[in-house]
Amino acid sequence: MGFRLLGILQSKHKVFQSQSTSKITSDVPKGYFAVYVGEKQKKRFLVPVSYLNEPSFHNLLSQAEEEFGYDHPMGGITIPCSEDTFLDLTSHLRSVRE
Repeated sequence: MGFRLLGILQSKHKVFQSQSTSKITSDVPKGYFAVYVGEKQKKRFLVPVSYLNEPSFHNLLSQAEEEFGYDHPMGGITIPCSEDTFLDLTSHLRSVRE
């Protein structure tokens, strides 16, 4: 699991490096990263970096790694699940943290 997390963090770093001159990263606040969610139409969400510590979020990232790898032309991690599933998970994570 540590290697996978390291890979995700390295991937995130590469994404931000590769877009440092683009408009896309300028709208990502410090402490967040962009993900694209959806089965057909991809919708962009900003996710707190702290979610990387959550096992349920790790599961989604593992699925993303298996399906898409770390090369994301859209500038963020693509998560292969429905928008409703993603919103349910992030809502749960937010409520647990409050």
